[in-house]
Amino acid sequence: MYNNAYYNPQTSIDRINNQIAELERLKAQIPQQQVQPSINQTFQLASNNREVIRYANSMEEVEKDIVIGETPYFSKDMSVVWIKNVKGDIKTYELTEIIAKDDKDLRIEYLEAQLKEIKKGLKDERNTTINEPITKSGESEEPTNVSTISKSTKKSK
Repeated sequence: MYNNAYYNPQTSIDRINNQIAELERLKAQIPQQQVQPSINQTFQLASNNREVIRYANSMEEVEKDIVIGETPYFSKDMSVVWIKNVKGDIKTYELTEIIAKDDKDLRIEYLEAQLKEIKKGLKDERNTTINEPITKSGESEEPTNVSTISKSTKKSK
């Protein structure tokens, strides 16, 4: 190797230094490649959206569904609500619509109630006058123009 005419010790040193520099460069890149970005994962096991309305056609549909908390189920026509809890217990309620009334509606209802009360009073008054005999104070209730005829007990021959 030393007897070779093309051998230059400086060239060998430069080549070795270049290889060391490249190894250093590769070594510097390795940690950068191995660093993984932090992964943020959010697992949403339960729905936090309590504003969702669930509909069911029957009690069987409510029984089949699994719930995490108290969950209301409404019928399509909004006349029945079922509330199911985690244990599987179901409560059933009947719904009726409450219609807001203005002053005119309240006045009409009040007058209708008064009218019904007056009609009831008139009906009761008619029933009492028909069923009770009319008498003047101090008179007996027996008619005065009826005469009593006694029959004789004699037998005719």
